[in-house]
Amino acid sequence: MECLVKILNESGVHARPASVFVKTACQFSSDIAIKVNNKNVNGKSIMNLLSLGLKKNDEIMITAKGSDEKEAIEALVHLVDSKFGE
Repeated sequence: MECLVKILNESGVHARPASVFVKTACQFSSDIAIKVNNKNVNGKSIMNLLSLGLKKNDEIMITAKGSDEKEAIEALVHLVDSKFGE
């Protein structure tokens, strides 16, 4: 399962939003991946997520595979759409 979302927060994805994303992703047993510009990283790794250098208006594809993939996608899309709780 996958969903395309846009980064909305002004400061992009720096340490705090990356930490919140990874903490949320780790609550699910499904494999989580983030794809952007032909780069695919583990969505449960803060270092991998930060390596993408995501800025405002970047579009990312969140992919989840596993028994709770639907719930994982819904939670992570909501997190991005809510500007990581800013």
